Amino acid sequence: MPTAEMLEGEGDDDEELKGKYVMLDRVDVHCVWVSKAVLELVGDLPEDVEGGEIVRQPGMGVFCDNAMDFVLAVWRKPGKERRKEWVGSAMRSLNSVGIVGMHDAGVVPADVAMFEELLSEEGADVWTVRVYAMYECPERNTFCPGLVQKVEAGDGMLKVMSVKLFADGALGSWGSAMIEPYSDRPDTKGSLLVNGTVLTQLAREWAAAGYQVNIHAIGDLANRFAIDALEAALKDVCPEGQGLRSCQEARLFRIEHSQIIHPDDQKRMHALGIIPSIQPTHATSDMSYAEKRLGEERTRTEAYRMKSLLDINPILGSDFPVEPPNPFEGIYAAMTRRNPHTGVGPPGHERGWHTEEALDLNQALNGFTRAPARGGFYGTTAGVIQEGAFADWVVLDEDITEIKDMEALRKLKVRETWVAGRRVYSRDDEERQKGKEDL
Repeated sequence: MPTAEMLEGEGDDDEELKGKYVMLDRVDVHCVWVSKAVLELVGDLPEDVEGGEIVRQPGMGVFCDNAMDFVLAVWRKPGKERRKEWVGSAMRSLNSVGIVGMHDAGVVPADVAMFEELLSEEGADVWTVRVYAMYECPERNTFCPGLVQKVEAGDGMLKVMSVKLFADGALGSWGSAMIEPYSDRPDTKGSLLVNGTVLTQLAREWAAAGYQVNIHAIGDLANRFAIDALEAALKDVCPEGQGLRSCQEARLFRIEHSQIIHPDDQKRMHALGIIPSIQPTHATSDMSYAEKRLGEERTRTEAYRMKSLLDINPILGSDFPVEPPNPFEGIYAAMTRRNPHTGVGPPGHERGWHTEEALDLNQALNGFTRAPARGGFYGTTAGVIQEGAFADWVVLDEDITEIKDMEALRKLKVRETWVAGRRVYSRDDEERQKGKEDL
């Protein structure tokens, strides 16, 4: 990792780094750090940014949420052929941990077109993961119906019939929008990326256009506004006389992350049937600092709910690349509320953090299989092994239903992955190839 001094070429051996354009994403992709050369390229900046932050102390270089737009405007974007290579590489990596399908939460129209082209050109040789994608307009949080169209291609290999909106930032960078101030930074409540009125209008417009509406919301204020927006959208599109909960069964509106939800708003989610899309490893990654950031009461009653949301069929996932994609790490985190890499919880909670929200194996498996199939309008054609469903499955080195030791669960290995009746990953083949390379 180069230091600022190295990038400025102040040392005897640093001349080759001087003036380099460097941009590094924060792990949650809600902030970027850039080198001095990039700052010079960006030019003059405003003092404040609505829905974002330019961090100025101890020095310039960090841009969060909407402020990242200043950097992204000058970022040299990779070409289409390079992006196609990355898609193929990513799919091979996902197959190796047993993933047969994924929800891609926020894809610009140009990349959807690239997906269609890649699937058409290369087919099953490269496209080895079923993708349910959500449109994100080139200008985030806008209505761009002229740039999008629904897509169903390759016998369920690519489906696009939803949109992704963004209500707030991330907890780690104090960007998630809270009703009350942060416990460890009482001078801030985080930031909304878009105000509640605009969010509601966007949800109504996209719903009227026939799209599933999915809203990123982490803080309790953001989740409140997301519920407001989705409720208003349901009232617009649901037939007169039909209850909103019944109508939601067809619309399947979602809140992505559903991370910190006020108890009053949890009741509203239950009443409406809004689907929470949750990442169990977010809880285990954040547990070392979450209580300090939120306080004991807010953590206990609002944060990282899973079991208490079971009646509204939560979708479980990873938020890759924010977290590693391995679903068995997610299942372990959901069942134990412990870090899947270390096997322990934070100090004082080594055996598990807020285990009252832990799931059993069947609940966790459902969250990673049937629930995302339902939330992606696949019905019973995906997420299950049965007659009439897609021929997608994985072969593990142990029977997951017979594992008694949780340590074995977090170390579970995939032996084979099959998609559409084709074997797309073999651990034996991988090990043989590695053996040849080591010779």
